[in-house]
Amino acid sequence: MNASPLIAALACALVATAASAQHRAVDIIRDCVPCHGEEGIAKDSEVPHLAGQNERYLYNQLKAFHTGKRGHKEMKVMSRRMTEEEMEAIAIYYASLPPR
Repeated sequence: MNASPLIAALACALVATAASAQHRAVDIIRDCVPCHGEEGIAKDSEVPHLAGQNERYLYNQLKAFHTGKRGHKEMKVMSRRMTEEEMEAIAIYYASLPPR
């Protein structure tokens, strides 16, 4: 995986978010890549594509995983330490990617 295009796209998408959330979101998104793909397009048919999804929808799903309202073992682990700002930054990033 070449992380530089990912980081460049993320930096453009996160202009309005706090710097610390941006930095952490880059790390979190790198952790998302194995399942959801570098460009937000999953290779596994049972994993959702995130590219181009509605920003508020993505945020709400991350929040639901974070609070345990939506059950999914891996997503609960992935989201457990995310802050509100990080969830928002991740939602902004994936919503900014072109859907396929």
